[in-house]
Amino acid sequence: MEKLKSYWLDFFASDQNKENWWSRKRKLFTERSAKIVRIKGNGQLYRKLRYNDEQSYNYLLHLRFLVKQREQLYMEEVISPYTFNMVNGEITDHKQQQILMQNDKGKVVPNMNTETSYKRAVYDRHRAVQYAERWWNSYNPAYRTFDVDCTNYVSQCLFAGGAPMRGAPIRERGWWYGKDSWSFSWAVAHSMRWYLSGSTQGLRGEEKESPEELIPGDVICYDFSGDGRWDHNTIVVAKDAYGMPLVNAHTDNSRNRYWSYEDSSAWTPQIQYKFFRIHTE
Repeated sequence: MEKLKSYWLDFFASDQNKENWWSRKRKLFTERSAKIVRIKGNGQLYRKLRYNDEQSYNYLLHLRFLVKQREQLYMEEVISPYTFNMVNGEITDHKQQQILMQNDKGKVVPNMNTETSYKRAVYDRHRAVQYAERWWNSYNPAYRTFDVDCTNYVSQCLFAGGAPMRGAPIRERGWWYGKDSWSFSWAVAHSMRWYLSGSTQGLRGEEKESPEELIPGDVICYDFSGDGRWDHNTIVVAKDAYGMPLVNAHTDNSRNRYWSYEDSSAWTPQIQYKFFRIHTE
């Protein structure tokens, strides 16, 4: 693994990677007047395959950034999957794996205002953020884990904060989770985005114009390609020194990540965002 470590350093320092996520991340820190005080990282190998004289490896890179912005210090963490091949002792095709995109086969939530029974509740943002911090890099065994887990994770955070479920057992209706089934809005990014903007009872979202209007416990939705298909959701857990959101997320598990996701491998200049203040009633 020492060979991989040396190669990894060269990989991120090379001119051919000027446009990779690391370059974008450094640029983003500069634009935010934030300084990386210290970086720590470690890799966890989780798959090794052999094909004749070639070996293929998959590993998770866990990076921790101690960030200083004005007088504020905070720790940002991100875990990203990488893959590389080794042929005759030489590393080839070393790259970050693309973030997975969800396909819900066109399913959306059409009946947002359908009357269903639900328990009135007050949303406890502190509890939602506590849950987001507890499970940002692990998986609560009380719930199913999805290959694309971002929306499932955000839903769990909202429920931990007291957001009431409604609509079961119809998957196209409401927002709910059960032992053997769940609503599309619980686990599919595109469906949650439309549920939050359409629901008028129970869990609902109030659209805001800008990210600085959000507070911990709120939700951001992402359409990375700007094609109308919403790909990703995060939960706001803190604000930086300039009042901008820091978010937690699953799939590429992240903690205290800057809200814009410009350092993501899925980011494109066409990205679209939706900012939701979370309410219950």
